[in-house]
Amino acid sequence: MININNRELPIGLYEKALSDDLSWEKRLLMTRDAEYSFMEISIDKTDERLGRLKWDMAEMNKLRETSENINIPILTMCLSANRHFPIGSSFTDIQKKGVEIIFDAIKFSFYLGIRIIQIACYDVLTEEESTDLSRQAFITNLKKCLKYAASNGIMLAIENVDTSFGDSISKTMNFVEAIGSPWLQIYPDIGNLKAMRQDIEDQMQIGKNHIVAIHVKDTVDGVVRRIPFGEGTVDFILIFDLLKKINFYGPMVIELWADNKKDNFEVISHARKWVLKKIKQSGYLIK
Repeated sequence: MININNRELPIGLYEKALSDDLSWEKRLLMTRDAEYSFMEISIDKTDERLGRLKWDMAEMNKLRETSENINIPILTMCLSANRHFPIGSSFTDIQKKGVEIIFDAIKFSFYLGIRIIQIACYDVLTEEESTDLSRQAFITNLKKCLKYAASNGIMLAIENVDTSFGDSISKTMNFVEAIGSPWLQIYPDIGNLKAMRQDIEDQMQIGKNHIVAIHVKDTVDGVVRRIPFGEGTVDFILIFDLLKKINFYGPMVIELWADNKKDNFEVISHARKWVLKKIKQSGYLIK
């Protein structure tokens, strides 16, 4: 970790930055050797990743012990599966499955020591239309999930995404304010904000008292994935200056996707150094 104003700034790595065929031991060792502080686990729509949520105690204990032995905690979870199983869907089976996934993710996080589950702000499938009914179903089901999250001491945090339902911090904050639970906060993705042409300074001010973690990635207009750092349009010096101004010192996750044609260890090492350089240039890092 990095000492900032006598605090610790944890910089984590998104699991998908490394190849899927790696063992957990190898994955966590690479994360540690690239000098990250923690890993963010990914639970997407694939059978393998969704299957993790049904692990028995022995399987969960094995991963937790591996994490502890390597000294790389799994601090956060990116729960993107709900993009494909949205909790506001007009299809009742999809909606029910989406709620089940969140409940299972909370239980999994409790046993693994994960503090924050990022909830993607999608209410319906891409082929459905967002309506007042889907918005209300999203809120109603999120409330159900929050009761279980609160009872297990797990924070749910909404991510701004790449559709109009939740493409800004101001829109995700609408749900935080409508529900009014201390266990529901926001997990902004700064790359998504830029790609969706949001006013980043304005948006960060709107959410400043509710940000519990940050996704850090580069993007271009309309493209939110696989843009190498420095090749997009995100103004990282501005971002880190804003984070300093709003007194944010929570987890930051560098979001990358593995490319089997490249040395992924070199990619993640370079990304961390590149981001750290921008942090220093912004004045966020004070020795």
